[in-house]
Amino acid sequence: MPTAMPYRNLGACGLKVSAFALGGWTTYGDSVTDQGTVNAVIKAAHEAGVNFFDSADIYNRGETEKSMGAALKDFKRQNLVLSSKVFWPMSDDVNDRGLSRKHIMESIDKSLSNMGTEYLDLYFCHRYDEATPLEETVRAMDDLVRAGKVLYWGTSEWTGAQIQNACSIADRRNCYRPQVEQPQYSLLARKKVETDVVPAVRANGLGLVTWSPLASGLLTGKYDAGVPENSRFARMAWLRDSWLREEHLSRVRFLKGIADSLGTTRSKLALAWLLNQPGVSSVILGATSVEQLKENLGALDVKLWQEVAQQMEQLFPVM
Repeated sequence: MPTAMPYRNLGACGLKVSAFALGGWTTYGDSVTDQGTVNAVIKAAHEAGVNFFDSADIYNRGETEKSMGAALKDFKRQNLVLSSKVFWPMSDDVNDRGLSRKHIMESIDKSLSNMGTEYLDLYFCHRYDEATPLEETVRAMDDLVRAGKVLYWGTSEWTGAQIQNACSIADRRNCYRPQVEQPQYSLLARKKVETDVVPAVRANGLGLVTWSPLASGLLTGKYDAGVPENSRFARMAWLRDSWLREEHLSRVRFLKGIADSLGTTRSKLALAWLLNQPGVSSVILGATSVEQLKENLGALDVKLWQEVAQQMEQLFPVM
C-alpha cells in the first residue's frame, strides 16, 4: 500500500497543508499541457490526498490561474488550500506591478476571478519590492485578510532580513504577520534557504513551501546525456543556462548509484530528502502527466536512512 499523504501545519498556524502540493508554473495554461491533461493530473493529485494547489498571476499572464481554477471547480472549496501571487508586471501600465496598495488590491480581484473562488487561503508577495515602503505592503495584505479575501499571506524569494522586517512592522502596527515563505529549495539550491531564510522563518513561526524541488528536472537524470526536444530546458533558455552545468550534472549522475542501491529513483530520493528538511511544510511539485505525478508522490514511500542522508549531504554540499 502506498504511504498515505501526511499533512503538516503551515509553520506555527493551524492551517494544515499536504506534504506535497501541486503547482502550475511553466506547466498549465499554455500550449504545452491541454486542459484535459490538467484536469486529469489535478484529479489524481486530489485523490492522492493533495489539498494544496499553487499558482500565480504572472504564470502565463493569468492563464494558469484560469486553467487550475477550471480543474478545481468541481471539488469542495473547504477541502482545498489555494494560493496565488502578486508582484510581477502584468501590463505596460506603470502601476500594474510591484507591491503597492493599488496593485495588490486590483490584483487580488483578478486572481479570484481567474480561479473562480471568493477567497485565497494563501497570497504571496512574489518578490520584495524595493520601490514600495514595506509598511504599505504589510498594511495592504493585512486589509485583504480582514476583508476575507485572503486567509494568510506570505512571501516568496525574500531574504531573512526582509521577512524579519515585515514581521516587526506587523507586530508594531497590530497587523497580520506573513505566515509562509516560498523559496526555491532543492539539493542543488541550498545555501540561501538554509543559511539565511530558515533561521528567520523558524524564529517567527512561518512555514516553508518550496518550489523547483527537482531543479526543473535536472535531479531526475533527464538531462544526463543532453537536452531532450520539447523539455523545459529546451523551451526556456534562461532556465537551461542557470542549471545545465557539468558541476551539477556530475553530482546528479553520481546520485543514481545511491538511488539504485535503495531500489528507488533519483526523483523520489531528492524529494524525500527535501521533505525531511527542518521547517518544510510542503513541497510544490510540477507535473504534466498523471504518470509523472505518481512517480513524484512515490517519494512518500522512500525511507531516508541516516547514512544515505549523510551521503547526499556530502554529494550536494551547501554552496
